[in-house]
Amino acid sequence: MNYILADNQELTRFALENLLQQDETAVVYRAFDKAGLVALLKEHESAIVILDYTLFDFTDEDQLLIVAERFALSHWVLLSEDLTSRFLRRVVYSSHQFSVVFKDGPMQEVREALQSASRHNRYISQRALEAIISQQQEEDEQPSVLTNTETEIVKAIAQGKTTKEIASERFSSVHTITTHRKNIFRKLGVNTAHEVVKYALRAGLIDSSEFYI
Repeated sequence: MNYILADNQELTRFALENLLQQDETAVVYRAFDKAGLVALLKEHESAIVILDYTLFDFTDEDQLLIVAERFALSHWVLLSEDLTSRFLRRVVYSSHQFSVVFKDGPMQEVREALQSASRHNRYISQRALEAIISQQQEEDEQPSVLTNTETEIVKAIAQGKTTKEIASERFSSVHTITTHRKNIFRKLGVNTAHEVVKYALRAGLIDSSEFYI
């Protein structure tokens, strides 16, 4: 069985590689960006991809779904710290190629997700199922109002500034800005900086003429 680790957290890669090595038939490859992932999938079309979507360079779920559809024999285990219910609903409802577990969930769930993927079945963790079921449609269409600070941080993100740069400009700690980013992502129901900008533009929270998109 071929596995592609698409996770840019070194510690997570190390843990997953040790877990996969318990299967003597496992062959593990690493991808560090979308281009590298696609190149590996061209060589191993039926591989199991273990992806932290929030740390990879997919611009949105549409791009992820397109790549998955292109390699229809592949199976994907989404393994992240957090994913919005809107993202989960879109991906899970659009394709049977995706399993979902969370990094802070029980190890048994990760094992079961990998075992299911090896049998070409998908595994959706209880937490992911509850998120999908409980999400109200109104919350998807009407994002919570951002605070002034959060709106300013959205503008900085749109200008391509890193968390460290934003923290320096605002005389804040990186931890504080990271917390603001998480709150923004949660309120807007998105997972990546690119999605933040797209959503904020659609909602009229920022002016497209001011930013580099």
